[in-house]
Amino acid sequence: MLLEAEESQLVLVDYQHKLMPSVHEGERVLANAIRLARIAQLLQVPVWATEENPAGLGATVEALQPFVAGRVLSKMAFDGSEVLLPRIRPAARPAQGGNARSLPKHLQKAAPPPAATRETIVLAGCEAHVCLMQTALGLIEEEIDVWVVTDACGSRTERNRDAAFDRLAAAGAELVTTEMVAFEWLGDAGHPRFKDVLAIVK
Repeated sequence: MLLEAEESQLVLVDYQHKLMPSVHEGERVLANAIRLARIAQLLQVPVWATEENPAGLGATVEALQPFVAGRVLSKMAFDGSEVLLPRIRPAARPAQGGNARSLPKHLQKAAPPPAATRETIVLAGCEAHVCLMQTALGLIEEEIDVWVVTDACGSRTERNRDAAFDRLAAAGAELVTTEMVAFEWLGDAGHPRFKDVLAIVK
């Protein structure tokens, strides 16, 4: 199973300016998040951001703000799935009413899903063992496909970060890297944006 850009949304969890200096290898983690956001923008993948207690931890870092304008969701809960779900998943269509001559409900066909559904969430963020992990688990519980970009995730310590990855893999999340995402979204070297994406990756 590979990622497809047309089915994906990118969610950047809590890259906030008061938190990032405390994250182990925070500069590298942020650099990969910026690469992901640039590639998503080129390939028309929607990008969202969450902010945990922005009054305390500050806003999303300036370098990411152009990619998430109008799509920043504030939260207090560590699990951001509750604020994300109404935005990333289209509302269910209302059930079709029947009349006396319609088929019994158990024989009626279910309404087709919305054409624009993007049920694959590519997730990256901080801290990996708290908000990132809890958000991922919340989305998985809602039967959403979650792909965690490991080299764009961080915690204050390596041990906490790696423990989060172990738990996420066991829960069914796909663990990937920034380059995996980039090349899977492209699909092949004939993609019209291949050279642009390659320049970002390199």
